[in-house]
Amino acid sequence: VAMQIAASPTVDFVKSEDINEEVKEAERQAEMKSEDLEGKPEDIKVKMVEGRLGKILKQKVLLEQPYIRDPSMTVGDLVKGYISTLGENIQVARFIRYNLGETGSSDEPAE
Repeated sequence: VAMQIAASPTVDFVKSEDINEEVKEAERQAEMKSEDLEGKPEDIKVKMVEGRLGKILKQKVLLEQPYIRDPSMTVGDLVKGYISTLGENIQVARFIRYNLGETGSSDEPAE
């Protein structure tokens, strides 16, 4: 799972339930301003934007991403497989990504 997070810089959330409405609305507004939607009827725009929004948000959710070592399964499927194999209740609650050269706090002066 750590390799998945490291290999996927777009991952921001563990589950789709973790995405708040503000993030969804910001993505929705950005897609509505897309040039290829100009001149289309409003109801068609809404349907196209909702479809695109689903794809964009799926890329940001860890458990819904295709697993990097076996793209035929998702990370959620991998976790469920280990739950059944080990008989333990495994849950991914949160994660933190560290990038080389970044500090842990933005209050610290850069060296």
